[in-house]
Amino acid sequence: MPGSEGPTAPADPLERARYLERIREAVLSGSASPAAPRDVVSASWRRSLDARVDPDHGRPWQVFGTEELDAVRGSHLLAPVLPMLRRTLLDVADEAVHMMIVTDARGHILWREGHADVLRRADAVALVEGTRWSEDSIGTNAMGTALASGRAVQIHSAEHLVKLYHAWTCAAAPIHDPDSGDVVAAVDLTGPLRTFHPSTLALVRAAAELAEVALRGRLVEHDERLRARNQPHLDGLHGAPGALLSPRGRVLSTTDTGSWPERVTIPEQGDRVDLGEHGEGVLEPLVEGWLLRPVRRTSARPSLALAFLGAERPVARLDGRPVRLSLRHAELLALLALHPDGLTAERLAYALYGDAGNPVTVRSEVHRLRAALGPTHISTQPYRLRARVDADFLDVRAALRAGRLPAPAVLRRGALLPTSDAPAVREERDHLEAAVRSAVLRRGDAEAVWALARTEAGAADPELAARLRRLLPVADPRRDELGV
Repeated sequence: MPGSEGPTAPADPLERARYLERIREAVLSGSASPAAPRDVVSASWRRSLDARVDPDHGRPWQVFGTEELDAVRGSHLLAPVLPMLRRTLLDVADEAVHMMIVTDARGHILWREGHADVLRRADAVALVEGTRWSEDSIGTNAMGTALASGRAVQIHSAEHLVKLYHAWTCAAAPIHDPDSGDVVAAVDLTGPLRTFHPSTLALVRAAAELAEVALRGRLVEHDERLRARNQPHLDGLHGAPGALLSPRGRVLSTTDTGSWPERVTIPEQGDRVDLGEHGEGVLEPLVEGWLLRPVRRTSARPSLALAFLGAERPVARLDGRPVRLSLRHAELLALLALHPDGLTAERLAYALYGDAGNPVTVRSEVHRLRAALGPTHISTQPYRLRARVDADFLDVRAALRAGRLPAPAVLRRGALLPTSDAPAVREERDHLEAAVRSAVLRRGDAEAVWALARTEAGAADPELAARLRRLLPVADPRRDELGV
């Protein structure tokens, strides 16, 4: 089975380790392999090798000394909930001959506790506080791969890219900040390879969820204190529209019951923010948090033109200015244009990547797209285009819904983003091609059939050629061109 250890992977941890070693050696040498590595492992190996991690001699980077580490620990969001993680995992870790590790978002080990013998063995291979266990530092490992993929993962023996760690097994899960949604830490259980057990993954996943629940409870308490402290500022608006925001832009309280976004993106510079259809807002900084007042927009919404039919090198035009796009950014714009009410990061991830989609990856891509277009042209929570959209594929949709055929010049352009492999784009492309073909054949308009037959898909369509034989006059030179 592609992307897995295969049905013959041994259940015994030691035999399983030898089996994984044969897979690793085969993949690294380019020789025949008894099976493919798991998808999550294969993707991690590629990222690690691209970062020039040495599979045979790699060692993690030592980043923090003792004094620096104390300061980093004390300021980390997870510090107050560490006792809960200890209660959840340390008894299990000691009994199962494991240790508990907690990293920050970049993979630095901040805390490490557990079975004394395991801690001593870990010292010998630099699996210690202050080292960095991101994939670009030490290659595939549960902590770094959980942070890179945004999901819980178990890595056993030779699934570690670096040979030094083949005697270990580990499972880790990312922990998210309930305020921002960002990954802020990873919690991990690590032990000698003979201690491998599939339930370890479920345990660390549950511990991460408990940590997030605890963080969410602390956030609710902090929000209540912030509302009480800043309520006089909201009262000072005397009923005029306004909102209190958290330091990161979450809407905590408003003067009215109107529709407000859940979160406002705080600009790096200036005091104006985009509120979607509600116009613009002016931010006033408070001791902690913000006061937001809506104001009228100072200018008309921009125009965004998307000519994506047949476009192998897509370009957008923003108020007439060309903006060259990567294929991924063109796919994002196409999906947002098709969903004017907006899409969450989770829905975009599924639309772009299918089941393998990761909202973290989508947020990064949207961030880069906003930088290319301008931050006010795509709003967040959910992601939505804040421009007047003129798109050729939307025009085709509108024409078909109205019972009209698209103009021949539009039909000749071809398929929507023909090089895209994103599931939702493929689905829309196939739907449009089928609907256009059906409408053109049903209408029997010679110019429309001719235009469609000039596209890549239409040139190989015998039914279009047969229809043209009946529609084109005998003297029409296009019959010679088509060989009819």
